Amino acid sequence: MAALIEDYALLGNCKTAALVAKDGSLDWLCFPRFDAPACFAALLGEADNGRWKISPTDPVITTERRYRDGTLILETVFETDTGRAMLIDFMPTETSSSVVRIVVGLEGRVEFDMDLAIRFDYGSSVPWVEMKDEHTLTAVAGPEMLILHTPVHLHALDHHTGSHFLVETGQRKVFVLSHQASNHPVHSGIDGELALKKTEHFWLKFSDRCPEVGQWSAQVKRSLITLKALTYEPTGGIVAAVTTSLPEQLGGERNWDYRFCWLRDATMTLLAFMNLGYYEEAEAWRGWLLRSVAGNPEQIQIMYGLGGERRLPEYELPWLSGYEHSRPVRIGNAAATQMQLDVFGEVADAMAQAAKGGLPRPPRSAAIIKVIMPFLEKVWHLPDKGIWEMRSDPQHFTHSKVMAWVSFDRNAYFAEQSAKTDEDRALAIHYRAIANEIHADVCLNGFDAQLGSFVQTYGSQSLDASLLQIALTGFLPADDLRVVGTVQAIENALMQEGLLLRYDADRTVDGVAGHEGTFLVCSFWLADVYVLMGRWADAEALFERLSGLCNDVGLLAEQYDPREKRMLGNFPQAFSHIGIINTALNLHRSACPAVARASGHSEPLAS
Repeated sequence: MAALIEDYALLGNCKTAALVAKDGSLDWLCFPRFDAPACFAALLGEADNGRWKISPTDPVITTERRYRDGTLILETVFETDTGRAMLIDFMPTETSSSVVRIVVGLEGRVEFDMDLAIRFDYGSSVPWVEMKDEHTLTAVAGPEMLILHTPVHLHALDHHTGSHFLVETGQRKVFVLSHQASNHPVHSGIDGELALKKTEHFWLKFSDRCPEVGQWSAQVKRSLITLKALTYEPTGGIVAAVTTSLPEQLGGERNWDYRFCWLRDATMTLLAFMNLGYYEEAEAWRGWLLRSVAGNPEQIQIMYGLGGERRLPEYELPWLSGYEHSRPVRIGNAAATQMQLDVFGEVADAMAQAAKGGLPRPPRSAAIIKVIMPFLEKVWHLPDKGIWEMRSDPQHFTHSKVMAWVSFDRNAYFAEQSAKTDEDRALAIHYRAIANEIHADVCLNGFDAQLGSFVQTYGSQSLDASLLQIALTGFLPADDLRVVGTVQAIENALMQEGLLLRYDADRTVDGVAGHEGTFLVCSFWLADVYVLMGRWADAEALFERLSGLCNDVGLLAEQYDPREKRMLGNFPQAFSHIGIINTALNLHRSACPAVARASGHSEPLAS
């Protein structure tokens, strides 16, 4: 059985990732990229679905782990009755397809067991395993091959490969597992110790540029490293999480594949990178964004593959029992084909924030805008599926209309600033007129006078945490009585033990059975709105509550169950770590990202 979600740590090389539990079991790994079929899938099933465990033979008295400062190199120290030993885990950044595990004797002598169960294609394919020589094992199934270079003696047992070995003080045993095409000659392997030095240098070179953010500097740096690890370096795309089907409700069916890139992450991701001074990463993300949305505006999707791929068909894996029997296990994401109007606003806002942050506007962006805006003008008044990707009938979501307003508002501003001809000025006036039309429509139909609050959908009385974006986007100022009433209504209806749900907990409004935990990024949004409202004590208290949910190595999932005190949802979640970065900056800086974004036409952001 898999460990608790919060008991995992992330390994990554900016191309793919692995999850390692506190007990030394590597339970999730996809080669050669985030969205490839896993070769270790015990996270979503059993040990026989693939894992690589290295742990002490004798009972462990204490286990302590940490990342080396400023890196994604994990160090786990085990103490037994006979001694202490450290397991160093990392993925070399100079190769797309290796994991290195080094067992180091610290005190006395510690016996270890290793269990290696390679299962290609999400735990379904048992490979043909051979010993090429005394220290090289190969595992082949169809086009794929894994190669283990090992210093210890191996033995086979029931389609697993095992080992029993001893480390004494000062000894180091280096294991290197690499992936390659099975039709190529067996790779000779890499120098694990040299790879350790190079990988540490890579992460330190990246993280040492992170500025101080007061008392939250360490957490911000850890979240920045996590966000970098979720970046697919060849294209600049950033996955929402490295996992699929970690449940929003234990034992339920609310299980989705998050190994893709969502457009709605764009603005907050850009703000996180730019406000920490990471303009190269921000520009790479914006480049991915512009390439992905290029083409027919009617075909713009809410999410894409790592390289901008559009086809993300959803299917189920019946042979996996699911995390704590949460089924089905899903691959792909059918929500990619949904109509969600808010993504047009997200793209426009991201372009606006990039320009204000000092990134030069690429020529393609203006051309894309001129194609997108006429289409959005035709469809903004239509119902859609909303930010939360409802699998029920389309509705008129207030947040979707607000983000349509954002698109026209931001583009009107840029058209006003760059107008050189009468045609340019006429276009600016036209965009502003449509923005005003949408604004009036939302205020008329999206606000419920009886509740004193904006509502999830036109004509309903349901609350939704996405309504916080009304203040965060500058649709209305934070001190507007309608915003104040909305915040109060959200606090009353959606707060669960100090954290926010996405929408009404007692109603199935999204077309999927069951309920879910509190959605962490929504609580970060609330803290950001508190900042805009001048409620600094409330903002800091909520941020401390949220940041205190990080596990022992500083990672957050998508959701949290405050009653069971457990993380839920895919892990680690980019949105949650972006929330840590941006809210910490909002609390630390007088010129904070939330104020800059909400003001709409502010000066360039401070870096």
